[in-house]
Amino acid sequence: MIILAATPIGNLGDASRRLTEVLENAEIVAAEDTRTTQRLMQALKIANRPRLIALHDHNEKHKAAELAALAATQDIVVVSDAGMPAVSDPGYGLVAAAVEAGVTVTAIPGPSAVLMALAISGLPTDRFTFEGFLPRKPAERRRALRMLASEPRTMVFFESPSRLASSLADMGTAFGDDRRIAVCRELTKLYEEVRRGTASALVAWAEQGVKGEIVVVVEGAAPAAVSADDALAQVQTLVVSGTRLKDACAEVATATGLSSRDLYQAALAAR
Repeated sequence: MIILAATPIGNLGDASRRLTEVLENAEIVAAEDTRTTQRLMQALKIANRPRLIALHDHNEKHKAAELAALAATQDIVVVSDAGMPAVSDPGYGLVAAAVEAGVTVTAIPGPSAVLMALAISGLPTDRFTFEGFLPRKPAERRRALRMLASEPRTMVFFESPSRLASSLADMGTAFGDDRRIAVCRELTKLYEEVRRGTASALVAWAEQGVKGEIVVVVEGAAPAAVSADDALAQVQTLVVSGTRLKDACAEVATATGLSSRDLYQAALAAR
């Protein structure tokens, strides 16, 4: 089988007992950086010396089928440099190949910069979307942010220190400067820091120079101001397209902030 194993994102003390056990018994480990994995195993005092296979962004496309075939007869532990493999790290291509080949895939859960940043951000956690890294080119980044301007869920991004100030400025332009933002830096490490504020306030801070691993959490868009009649029309359109009335009312209520019950009663009265 394929075993995706989450590794510490900073603090070695976050390594789980299961992670240590699986590395102690592994025969094959596919690693984003074999040198980083060797250092991790040394730090965890693991004497085992498994076969290490490099699996990174530049070779995963060619390695995936080969490793999936190998995993049909032997367990392969997959690790990235930090966090859960396949989440903004190598691993997705291998998992897809394994699923296609009928090979079992499981995971050892553990540290996650995405979930930790979301949890400590102070922003809504009930619904969120992970957007990974924004495009490097300014024009593409701005286009991507404009497309997210009406996203109602809390948004989580990864960003590099060198692009943080410009990305925050672009967020202010795309989302408006009233959105709450939390910049989480060096999570679980010695200099862990969380800065909260609006885009403009955080740009002023970021322009002074920021180092380390960065996660940016952004408040979702407020429900658009929609009249009851317009909302009812949206419900009726969804119903005509095949959505159940109850589900259509719930969907429109979530998007507009109106009462699902009131929309339901209005839709029945309009029939």
